[in-house]
Amino acid sequence: MKILVINCGSSSLKYQLIDMDTETLLAKGLCERIGIDGRLKHEAAGKTKYVCESPLKDHKEALKSVINALLDPEHGVISSISEIGAVGHRVAHGGDHFSHSVLVTPEVKEYIKKYIELAPLHNPANLEGIEVCEKLMPGVPMVAVFDTAFHQTMPEKAYLYAIPYKYYEKYKVRKYGFHGTSHKYVSQECARMMGIPIENLKIITCHLGNGGSVTAIQGGLSIDTSMGFTPLDGIAMGTRSGSIDPAAVLYLMRKENLSVDEMDRILNKESGVYGISGVSSDFRDIEEAENEGNERAAAALETFAYRVAKTIGEYVATMNGVDAIVFTAGLGENSGPIRQLICSYLGYLGIELDSYRNSLRGEAVEITTKQSRVQVFVIPTNEELVIARDTKEIVESL
Repeated sequence: MKILVINCGSSSLKYQLIDMDTETLLAKGLCERIGIDGRLKHEAAGKTKYVCESPLKDHKEALKSVINALLDPEHGVISSISEIGAVGHRVAHGGDHFSHSVLVTPEVKEYIKKYIELAPLHNPANLEGIEVCEKLMPGVPMVAVFDTAFHQTMPEKAYLYAIPYKYYEKYKVRKYGFHGTSHKYVSQECARMMGIPIENLKIITCHLGNGGSVTAIQGGLSIDTSMGFTPLDGIAMGTRSGSIDPAAVLYLMRKENLSVDEMDRILNKESGVYGISGVSSDFRDIEEAENEGNERAAAALETFAYRVAKTIGEYVATMNGVDAIVFTAGLGENSGPIRQLICSYLGYLGIELDSYRNSLRGEAVEITTKQSRVQVFVIPTNEELVIARDTKEIVESL
């Protein structure tokens, strides 16, 4: 079965076509600047990369261009749209209603609409991608895979906020967590690499990119995670503040006469390591600035590493121990110095890094020595494969 995986952003669309009989990637690509001028970058196995600059006024046109690229005699990998057995869609927020991936129905789409207010940048685009695919590929099963679903195993003590309970009852204000497909994938790969059933392991996964989250996984289940009601909570990130005293937010709003929308922009777009360093939200730029003696850049990296290490420590306590720690996503997979900085706080766990293996980039590898009491891994994430696996399982059960 060939499965098309779709990840719609507000002005972008990422896709992969995967042959699930062998879990082979057939093609992948990106539509960007949707609604502006438009660009399609398409790459198929064994063929030259293809870039098309053409107007993409909306996601419907973007998806049409994706299908055309997949069917193209020179750059494509299928001869008919009928070869696509199902489409798996990433959906950012499923609230507390969805604990697993589901076949898309009118009822499911209504719930996705309902949770738009919790994910206003993502859920509308995710829903649009589903509805456009339904029109372009009538009769092809659509599956929704929620970023939040993996974390629905968190116990009440982990997801409740210490605010009046009526706000949880009325508005479902609670911790949800995100990056679920990534945390699920790398934890399963970690167990496979260790040769131990995941049911017998305590794993802490660190998804570190421009957005970042840390998750405690016990017996294969998420029992706590650093992102909260929204992806703003938790560790410091590229432009997001992470956890902050709520009173500090109120203080700044009064002092600067800021509106709710202005404060929201500051916390989401102007904070994090960008806010501290004043250099960039890209960790590579900040590392370069630190090497040139920029003290604020150094402070940003130290703050980031400290927050991640502190969260790891919390989750060691939460699970009463840890067997393995995993680094993944753009920064986690590619920055040995950041991994070293984070692990420098974890000596009490008996962690010893192998300097050579820690210098490797983008490989699935254990980076600790044989003497290390806790194993540390770098595992490239593959959220699209998780989406495809869930989609295949649901479609085959119909």
